[in-house]
Amino acid sequence: MNNLFLLLLLPVVGAIVLAFTKSSSVARWIALVFSLIQIVLTVPLVCSFVPDAGIQFEQSLEWIKELNIRFHIGVDGISLPLILLTNGLMPLIVLSTFRNDYKHSFYALASFMQSGLLMVFAALDAFTFYVGWEIALIPIYFICALWGEGDRIRVNLKFFVYTFFGSLLMLIAIIYLSQQTPSKDFEWTSFMALELSEYAQRALFWAFFIAFAIKIPIFPFHTWQPDTYTYAPTPGTMLLAGIMLKMGTYALIRWLIPVIPFGTQVYAPIALVLCIIGIVYASIIAFKQYESKTLVAYSSIAHVGLISAGIFAWNQEGLQGALLQMINHGITVVGLFYVLDIIKSRTGTNNLNDLGGLAAAMPKTATLFAIILLAAVGLPLTNGFVGEFLLLKSLYSLHLWYVVFAGLTLIFGAVYMLRLFQKTMLGPVNPSYAAVKDVSGVELLVLVIISILILVIGIKP
Repeated sequence: MNNLFLLLLLPVVGAIVLAFTKSSSVARWIALVFSLIQIVLTVPLVCSFVPDAGIQFEQSLEWIKELNIRFHIGVDGISLPLILLTNGLMPLIVLSTFRNDYKHSFYALASFMQSGLLMVFAALDAFTFYVGWEIALIPIYFICALWGEGDRIRVNLKFFVYTFFGSLLMLIAIIYLSQQTPSKDFEWTSFMALELSEYAQRALFWAFFIAFAIKIPIFPFHTWQPDTYTYAPTPGTMLLAGIMLKMGTYALIRWLIPVIPFGTQVYAPIALVLCIIGIVYASIIAFKQYESKTLVAYSSIAHVGLISAGIFAWNQEGLQGALLQMINHGITVVGLFYVLDIIKSRTGTNNLNDLGGLAAAMPKTATLFAIILLAAVGLPLTNGFVGEFLLLKSLYSLHLWYVVFAGLTLIFGAVYMLRLFQKTMLGPVNPSYAAVKDVSGVELLVLVIISILILVIGIKP
């Protein structure tokens, strides 16, 4: 059996097993074992992958014969890094839950979501892609609704309505494209071969772009994101920010730009400007945030805005930088949210006005937090620098003013991220938190792994 098919099947098996595991302590270990097996299965794909050889590890099975739908999956140099990111982050996200009492159903939903994410990144049939897109949405909705906090029901309803509206637009566009193919199929190669009218491409561009822009999110389709990230449980936020938003940026590269080339040529400048507006807008709002999770949520909008801008630049540096920065952002943002969750578990708050001086009691946390935070800022020799340098270079090749405004993400990011570190770790110690415990055990393991990845990816290139 193809290793790729096993990668998609195993999380479903894991979800079924976890659904019938009543003990939460046993469930977390089963979830960890399944996530580690996923990494073991991913290694042969990476080791035997041949660069520049096109689609590899293909498997195509008849699915719905009457509609000419096939379950067609495969991997190339665009999808493999994101499959590696998904399977690489899952064990860290599972480990991050070990000090909390999440029920078996949480792990079952997360495992089922992993299968949907992998289907999105491996799909070479538009219907398979759409099914994976929806499979990934449903579990995260329940994770956020059941284990979130605050006004989570209203916030998650907004998130669901936004993403469902985008999915509906995408489905209409996929059905239209299918009807234009000679054999009425949903194959990616068939869509690529279509010669669509200019009018059709203009309409299809916006149908796809809005769906993907909501998921990423790109300004002005971002308003669901800050509250969702803030009120979601931390592992849910990690899944959303670390992996799920990459579905949107990946889809731009795989489905929007190659399939709708004329529409992209016409509207890419508008999309690029929206991305850059989002960078500046989100960064300015992040300055004023005193809820640390909300601050990181807005910083995420700025960073993925830069990734999306590099994709719409559609040159070698832009694509290389975007793919690398998708990986980097996933690693870094998971680390940031985990540190903030650790701080809240010790102090009971994420409000920056109530924190300060934690480095004295938590020196290990402060050191690892500094590494992760500097990666988010894009300091040289961290992973964030390499990707952002390529992205800015790609924009510079288009126009000087693009890179001037997009480059503000580095300056603004340094301001609000260093302020975040100052407000939590430096300054006078809040007497209430003078004796808090430093990280150890699983917490230390997760943060050390993330820090090592940051430095290795930062230095290796």
